Amino acid sequence: MEKKDLRIVYMGTPDFAVESLRCLVEGGYNVVGVVTMPDKPMGRHGSVLQPSPVKVYAQEHGLNILQPERLKDEAFVEALRALKADLQIVVAFRMLPEVVWSMPPMGTFNLHASLLPQYRGAAPINWAVINGDKETGITTFFLKHEIDTGEIIQQVRVPIEETDNVGMVHDKLMMLGGKLVVETVDAILAGTVKTIPQEELTSGGEALRPAPKIFKDTCRIDWNRSLKAVYDFVRGLSPYPAAWTELEQPDGKRLVLKVYEAAKVPATHSLPAGSVHTDGKTYFQVAVEGGYLDLRTLQLAGKKRMGVADFLRGYKLTDEHRMD
Repeated sequence: MEKKDLRIVYMGTPDFAVESLRCLVEGGYNVVGVVTMPDKPMGRHGSVLQPSPVKVYAQEHGLNILQPERLKDEAFVEALRALKADLQIVVAFRMLPEVVWSMPPMGTFNLHASLLPQYRGAAPINWAVINGDKETGITTFFLKHEIDTGEIIQQVRVPIEETDNVGMVHDKLMMLGGKLVVETVDAILAGTVKTIPQEELTSGGEALRPAPKIFKDTCRIDWNRSLKAVYDFVRGLSPYPAAWTELEQPDGKRLVLKVYEAAKVPATHSLPAGSVHTDGKTYFQVAVEGGYLDLRTLQLAGKKRMGVADFLRGYKLTDEHRMD
């Protein structure tokens, strides 16, 4: 079968999924349908509907779009079946029911932003950076019942630099992911795929790290952790959804403060964790085990994001403040 004859249904929603779809379309593959999330209500009263990035791209290129509320809905399943897909590709979408993922004769494969079996779950990029990993990657694998457990088709390893935040790693994986999706399709077409069960990659006894969905409470900084752990936590949540803390003022009032960028300042000190160290003009540091976290870019609730010098010009900060 030629690639122009291979009928592909593509499923994805966020920016991360656009690059793989773009690579397929510009590569001349036959994408007969795109499945994405329903438009999301935006604005104060939810009166404005915002399409997903994948839908925007699909519309621009005249692709057939399906936006089911429920993936088991009979009307959607019939519409999907009518597309007669040979292969389905899933990138940053939702957990599929068996009636959907088992439909095409060549199967359904997923692009996952980790080196499976590590970091199964919704937020693999965040957790790899939060945990201070020096390497991550992308994996294509065939879907089966349990989420993120199917047989691996291909993997690409990617280094995580000490100064990378999650946004930087996201973009690296997104670009490489588009290429890997195309390579995987080509291998399936050529009949050269030799899958590897994930169980074979865990035989060394290495503990598996999960990648659960991140909520607001997940993002609160624990100042009792080590300097490296707090630093990795901040960059693992930047630029989105952002690590946060409470700035306790001398009068006892508390302000929510998001931290987007920081640096490590190793030092020996006797200050309690969370103590503020500042000259009130140029630097804003927080005492932790092993030194200080030097805050570089931050945002008070209701204010815009700003560099530390601008923050200190507008907010009178002293060593009597503390973080909690």
